[in-house]
Amino acid sequence: MSKPHDELMACLKELGLPTARACYAEVADSARREELTHEAYLLEVMARECQGRRQNRIRRLLHESRLPVVKSLGAFDLKRLPPKVLAVVRTLMDGSFVDRKEHVLAFGNPGSGKTHLRCGIGQELVRAGRTVYFRSTNLLVQELLLAKRELKLPKAIQKLSRYQALILDDLGYVQQSREEMEVLFTLLAERYERGSVLITSNLPFSKWESIFKDAMTTAAAIDRLVHHSVILELNLPSYRVEQAKKSKAAAGSIEPLPPQA
Repeated sequence: MSKPHDELMACLKELGLPTARACYAEVADSARREELTHEAYLLEVMARECQGRRQNRIRRLLHESRLPVVKSLGAFDLKRLPPKVLAVVRTLMDGSFVDRKEHVLAFGNPGSGKTHLRCGIGQELVRAGRTVYFRSTNLLVQELLLAKRELKLPKAIQKLSRYQALILDDLGYVQQSREEMEVLFTLLAERYERGSVLITSNLPFSKWESIFKDAMTTAAAIDRLVHHSVILELNLPSYRVEQAKKSKAAAGSIEPLPPQA
């Protein structure tokens, strides 16, 4: 290799430009063939570096988000959604609700696709460069409760505040003690007008007192969530039940093989 090549590679390494190191020679050959200007050549190299950095950042953010990658919008049958709900979902995909610190509350029966839909929206947020964190409500409450007992609750909540969108799954399944309810309420209160929360629940607001244990705390929690929010009513049949029926119907349509002689 020539000295200029070695020196250029050293400079690109020192500057932390791995994609440029990998592609500059290939792009230079192409630039000579196409008689590109120096500026056009440099732009192509830097554009590839930027693209590589964006892809690396998205991979890192997806890993940190703990979102299940299989639950993407591409894998969700949007045709199942009522037209009004679909229109709202399409507006959520641009992520502007996160910039406005709005919440998304999804209600519906088990199997209606609440979790899948919110995870899909979460992945779209990540691909747009936003920070997202997905957690089962029950697990997160236990983690916050442990932090409180170790006198580290403010630090734990501060760590969660780094995420622009916090996705809490299955709020309706959590039947908490008063102490557990308090840490959940503290989290929701701290995120009020500071960051978005996306919540799924199989319980309507009228039954949330079973979660927060008393009427005053329940009303305060609902008030903070609803003030800046988008509500999705997913009154759909269970996707899993539908798939099971289709599989059963398909199996029943297969003619049995004739007995062997």
